[in-house]
Amino acid sequence: MIAAWLKAARPLSQANIAVPLLFGQALAFGAFQTFSWTRFAWVHAFGLLAQLFIVFANDVADFKADRENHEPTVFSGGSRVLVEGRLSPKTLAIGALCCAVALGLFGLALTLIERLPFALLLATCPLFLLWVYSFPPARLSYRGGGEHLQALGVGVVLPVVGFYFQASTLSGFPMLALVPTYALGWAGNVVTAVPDEEADRKTSKNTVPVRLGGSTARMLALCAIALAIAATPWATPELPRWVWFASGAPAVIALFVALFSPQGSGRDALPFVVAAGSAGMLAQIGWSAAVWLS
Repeated sequence: MIAAWLKAARPLSQANIAVPLLFGQALAFGAFQTFSWTRFAWVHAFGLLAQLFIVFANDVADFKADRENHEPTVFSGGSRVLVEGRLSPKTLAIGALCCAVALGLFGLALTLIERLPFALLLATCPLFLLWVYSFPPARLSYRGGGEHLQALGVGVVLPVVGFYFQASTLSGFPMLALVPTYALGWAGNVVTAVPDEEADRKTSKNTVPVRLGGSTARMLALCAIALAIAATPWATPELPRWVWFASGAPAVIALFVALFSPQGSGRDALPFVVAAGSAGMLAQIGWSAAVWLS
């Protein structure tokens, strides 16, 4: 049972949450030159709860589509615990509900203990975004537009949460930094949808690869990542040019690897997903390191 829950938690997906939260905290440090390890712990406790709610609830919402996916990867196609019968939809839904309640209590605790008036609102944002993304009546991941919703959650909400929970204020937040993070959030959704193109088409899941084709989706995702890397001066304001180039160099290398990775869907797309996903992660890690070290 423990192994099933661990698999359902999809530990690798924590990177999608932790890296934007870390970047937001780096921006807070750059703005105020102060840092709290206690606030750091609060931030990443939120990240863990948000991840668990998202993956549990999304597995329940995508159960039928995941059954049609015969070539899942570690990054797409769900955790497979429902498809394999290791957990029931009702059990996993209860797990998601517990995480949702925990997020609400977490936001309330931050409001009272750390005196952060917007903590409850920000802590419960994942509940609304996931509901609109995966569940009726909106269900944008199926109707089309889910990639923008993920970009809003990963590329806007998470950096803002990291900044606000660490700094106790949104004053001084560099709003232009959200442009490249939004682009990376959008690209991340498209990249992980590429392996699922065939299964998503069968289940009428209107992702970018389904709407435009896998090859076009790949190029659009890589262009979005390239634009985000080019916008490094917005993500690391007031730093020297050599820092911009140094922080973006690893991401550029990963981007070129993704560009020349094999075509295809399903497991054949795994090298592309790894390289393109790494490019987005390395960009944000590079920006965070540049702000911390400078």
